[in-house]
Amino acid sequence: MLAGLVLILFAAGLVFLDIREAGEVAGAPPVKDTTMELTIPSMQRVRGVPVYTGAADNKSALHDGTLHLEGTGFPWQRDANVYIAGHRLGYPRTKSWLVFYDLNELRRGRRVVLTDSTGKKYIYRVYDRFILGPNDTSATKPVRGMNVISLQTCTLPNYTDRLVVRAELIETAQGQPPRVTSNNPS
Repeated sequence: MLAGLVLILFAAGLVFLDIREAGEVAGAPPVKDTTMELTIPSMQRVRGVPVYTGAADNKSALHDGTLHLEGTGFPWQRDANVYIAGHRLGYPRTKSWLVFYDLNELRRGRRVVLTDSTGKKYIYRVYDRFILGPNDTSATKPVRGMNVISLQTCTLPNYTDRLVVRAELIETAQGQPPRVTSNNPS
């Protein structure tokens, strides 16, 4: 399971390394600290889960939370695809434990909230979900004319394919900064 996830994320990272700086919102200062937190109100285990930006082979990010694939967009960028991978099972006593276990039950219209290091909340609404093969990196590409978040985990029962749930940005709001203080899990 992990080897397939690492392979798809590594391949996507190599292809899309230059996308980070593209598409910044005009007039808005870029967020320097890329530490984020993920909350999905309808999923009990996804409350303030750390989102670490890193390469696809960053095992500690997937161990301690979720991984925002380096080279994919950030929520404060125009036409971004914020691509976040997480484990179905994960590691006991960490924020990765069962984090995306029931991602397949996240339905259309449900909210996904990503909070940046300044406390700004990016609120998304689920509009699509699909299954891809383990080597298909198409879900990491930006979606033309949209700011989206793509959440990825392995499929059940054999963990061979990838489930991707996609949500579109519907609003932003200022809030409290997340508790995560470092972009390097340890």
